[in-house]
Amino acid sequence: QVQLVESGGTLEQPGGSLRLPCTASGIVFRLYDMAWYRQSPGKQRELVARITVDNNTNYADSVKGRFTISRDDAKNTVYLQMNSLKLEDTAVYYCNADPNELLLPYGALEVWGQGTLVTVSS
Repeated sequence: QVQLVESGGTLEQPGGSLRLPCTASGIVFRLYDMAWYRQSPGKQRELVARITVDNNTNYADSVKGRFTISRDDAKNTVYLQMNSLKLEDTAVYYCNADPNELLLPYGALEVWGQGTLVTVSS
């Protein structure tokens, strides 16, 4: 079965750090660009960070310099390292796998994880 499973979401204080792992199954992981999205109450889902099959990265302005996305193809896992957490980082964080258009040009589907809740509060 095709599945993305996120974990690591919890309560953390402002200024603290968390690392979110997302492990994929049922896909050839190295052929997918990976990303983290988040959604807070009253807001649309937004892209937080993306990492391509060749390790190119991009970040939302709101997290640049604080968050780092990385991938371990041998473990079929993408990580989001979150440092210097702020109250506004509170959200449900979703893992996303997007088939690379050059490597998978036949209409393969995106895959989404179930989400993990991160709450930043004192």
